[in-house]
Amino acid sequence: MAGARKNAPPREDVLAAAMDMIAERGLEQLTMAALGREVGMSSGHLLYYFHSKDELLLQALEWSEGRLGAERGRLLTRSTATARERVDAYVDLYVPDGHRDPHWTLWLEVWNRSQNADDDARDRQAAIEGVWHRDLVALIAEGVSRGEFRAVDPDRFAARLRALLDGFSIHVAIGLRGTDRAQVLGHVREFIDEGLLADA
Repeated sequence: MAGARKNAPPREDVLAAAMDMIAERGLEQLTMAALGREVGMSSGHLLYYFHSKDELLLQALEWSEGRLGAERGRLLTRSTATARERVDAYVDLYVPDGHRDPHWTLWLEVWNRSQNADDDARDRQAAIEGVWHRDLVALIAEGVSRGEFRAVDPDRFAARLRALLDGFSIHVAIGLRGTDRAQVLGHVREFIDEGLLADA
């Protein structure tokens, strides 16, 4: 057993494999046994590292969010882009690519399981949500201070915009008929135009 642990693949490789499985086969096919076969580990060995499927899913989400966070940071710190262009980039990154987007599929499962999650898991989910919110608040505040956006309360506007994004993103991720990514982006841009643009 100790030798098997020593030869286990890096945790990041296991999390990447879990995300790949979600993308290729859907979340329902992601079992500990199937993931173990994918990475050359037993399901018991995976449980040794992750303790439960809930913990595996949350760690996979944190890993995926870390990658998205790095991309978000690059997009939001572009000095040549206006605040509005960066808000559009934020929205583009936020909204799922389409039906069964693996990141959003995972988010929906973690949200669903959070009804019975312990305080630590809830705190970790809140931390993920918090960085998205803080980045958007800072971006809106910057646009207001430069006169590019009208004088709104950045925190309040960000909360409303993220609620809109969450609702529409769920529709896209589950494949709700009549709601696709292009339509969602159009609705959100209209909301931003009406609510933020200084000359609107």
